[in-house]
Amino acid sequence: MEKSRAGRQLVFSLLFALWFTCCLTQTTPSNAPTPTLTPTPTLTPSPSPSSSSQPQTERLKVRLAGYPRKHNEGRIELFHKGEWGTICDDDFSISNANVLCRQLGFVSATGWTHSAKYGKGQGKIWLDNVQCNGGEKSVEVCKSRGWGNSDCTHDEDAGVVCKDERIPGFVDSNVIDAQVDENRIEVVRLRPVVAMARKKMPVTEGVVEVKYKDGWAQICDLGWTIKNTRVVCGMLGFPHEKKVNKNFYKRLRKRAAVKVSRPKVNVSAGGRPASKAKANSKSKPSSAAKRLYLERQKNFYHLHSVACTGTEVHLAACTLEFSKPNATSTCAGGTAAVVSCMPGPMFMQSSGSKKKLKISNNVRLKGGSRLGEGRVEVLKDNEWGTVCDDRWNLQSASVVCRELGYGSAKEALTGARMGQGMGPIYMNEVKCLGVEKSVWSCPFKNITSEDCQHMEDAAVRCNVPYMGLENSIRIVGGRSTYEGRVEVQVGSKWGTVCSSGWTTREAMVVCRQLGLGYSMHAINETWYWDSSNVTEMIMSGVKCTGSEISLGHCQHHKTVSCQKSAAKFAAGVICSDTASDLVLNAPLVQQTVYIEDRPLHMLYCAAEEDCLSKSAAQANWPYGHRRLLRFSSQIHNIGRADFKPKAGRHSWVWHACHGHYHSMNIFTHYDLLNANGTKVAEGHKASFCLEDTDCQEGVSKRYECANFGDQGITVGCWDLYRHDIDCQWIDITDVKPGNYIMQVVINPNHEVAESDFTNNAMKCNCKYDGHRIWLHNCHIGDAFSEEAERRFEKYPGQLNNQVS
Repeated sequence: MEKSRAGRQLVFSLLFALWFTCCLTQTTPSNAPTPTLTPTPTLTPSPSPSSSSQPQTERLKVRLAGYPRKHNEGRIELFHKGEWGTICDDDFSISNANVLCRQLGFVSATGWTHSAKYGKGQGKIWLDNVQCNGGEKSVEVCKSRGWGNSDCTHDEDAGVVCKDERIPGFVDSNVIDAQVDENRIEVVRLRPVVAMARKKMPVTEGVVEVKYKDGWAQICDLGWTIKNTRVVCGMLGFPHEKKVNKNFYKRLRKRAAVKVSRPKVNVSAGGRPASKAKANSKSKPSSAAKRLYLERQKNFYHLHSVACTGTEVHLAACTLEFSKPNATSTCAGGTAAVVSCMPGPMFMQSSGSKKKLKISNNVRLKGGSRLGEGRVEVLKDNEWGTVCDDRWNLQSASVVCRELGYGSAKEALTGARMGQGMGPIYMNEVKCLGVEKSVWSCPFKNITSEDCQHMEDAAVRCNVPYMGLENSIRIVGGRSTYEGRVEVQVGSKWGTVCSSGWTTREAMVVCRQLGLGYSMHAINETWYWDSSNVTEMIMSGVKCTGSEISLGHCQHHKTVSCQKSAAKFAAGVICSDTASDLVLNAPLVQQTVYIEDRPLHMLYCAAEEDCLSKSAAQANWPYGHRRLLRFSSQIHNIGRADFKPKAGRHSWVWHACHGHYHSMNIFTHYDLLNANGTKVAEGHKASFCLEDTDCQEGVSKRYECANFGDQGITVGCWDLYRHDIDCQWIDITDVKPGNYIMQVVINPNHEVAESDFTNNAMKCNCKYDGHRIWLHNCHIGDAFSEEAERRFEKYPGQLNNQVS
């Protein structure tokens, strides 16, 4: 009887639960007196593709579309039931955008758009009234009307703006696998086995380990190939792979297995137990051998097998077979996979491989704020040009990265994300397989000016080896992580750096070493920053070229020698993620050059501003003339930040002669050099009026000198100094006929920080017959600088350029 009653109660409970659940899913009309409004639809998690008619192996894909847009923004489109469709903007929010941006491989969203800002999509509107909390792994689990249930038109298509920072492990920059897989491989490392290798950076050989849950797991080496090694090395920032000495590791394992299994007490030749010390010394295996032996005993193998083609940019893109959790043996007959990589020249230890690697001299990266990133530029017929981003992908980007001594590409960037270049665009629709030695070996199309513009310049972010350089330097006392006094570690001791001779070059190296981008200012007095915990000065005489990867690679005194050793004279920096980049329009100089004999009575203002050669002081003023080499200079800012004078307007100098303010004492140097690089004539140009003369389409002028206005050059704009204004010349009155080199250097003292100082100079071959002048082969490049040569004159026993 009791059993029968219990059974009836159970049936009743189940029926009630089903009825209650059904009621909850019904649409409840609003009781508010608004009969014209449509009742709010029921919002339920959208059925996942695996629960529909689609095969369970198919996963939801998400992409950004529309125009105009950057690579991290656009109209949201979802691939469902074999068709791409959009999302309606009804009830859309930043929480929805965060979920979608993470599915696209970005860390988060910075905004969202409505009303088809990126253009109207086509086909289905897959989702409407989407309401995410923000923490969902996929938009398909957020509440919505359901797949294909919408009352919207494509005029209401939603879009997102994602933060331009990628999640590690995502390998497709456009269509991203939306389903988060527990088996996704994101982080890979090499754990060195040999004790000596653990002390050197970067780690180039060791056991391959993948991040798994809260720890690290190994990969079984059964079927492991050199192609797998190439992919791992590329991820870790190495351009090339090497074969591992398997016999070495086999001997270690065998020796460990034998010695670990030996009893601790040995028997001597006479039948007596040997001494404990002797027994222990013989039975103790090497640390490396014991380590390998013990690793073999543990089942930490997350991956049972890996099969890469060698062109993948990430291990996650290879065919992977994961170990089954209940398997008794996950790597029977095998052991942990070990790989060996070859670093690029920049990261190679002085005692490294005998094989000297060379990097490309006809490909370079420009405009990047960090090591291994930048706009791709290629050299053809002695002139640098850019690459158009049509069909630009990770395989082509990886070829560029590897030929420059880095690993595979982390990101292939489009839309001039590293600034717009100048000059020709040499390549379009580059189609590398990923195995080529140079991007020049890949198929590509030659283009015309109608095909591409510099707003489509391609760029890359490459994988670089972890060097740990940021652990030996810090900035303290500032108001943010980008401002402060420089402190370095020498041995186990931390201390400050002498500011004597501290320039933008040295500050650039500090910011690069810390991963903080560019140096905006090199600070020589840091008294206004917190000095409560100032350490003693332990480094002086620092001299850098500006291209070093750490301050320890620069020259410096072996023993500290600083005239101003007080804490307030310690070196400091202010770093920034962006910087300006000035480049001269070289063809315009060549087109506008001419000679003028100008009467002295018209040169009083020029003489006052030191624009004539020294011999002019002995001239018979106001009679006679000066022979001037005149030309126009058009200076473009192709960087990612405005170029602004270092001095504030309160310190600008009024020049009554010309009727304007000078914001920089010297803005450009104009020099005529002989074949040995010695100056035979010179001139200089103060920033009489640093302003936006004109700008690219879509860019507005921001700087104008009139009425004591702000001075500077906006990104995408240029300042034009016409050939017919004062001081726009070189005084060649004393120059004899012959062949010379004409050189123009912008921002010669590096008074204002730029992302690239190597393109601040223009050189032309110059022929002067005493009456006329010809310029040819004008090109942008490094300046010849006697000052730079003097900076690196060695003082015997005083300078040291060894890595600290």
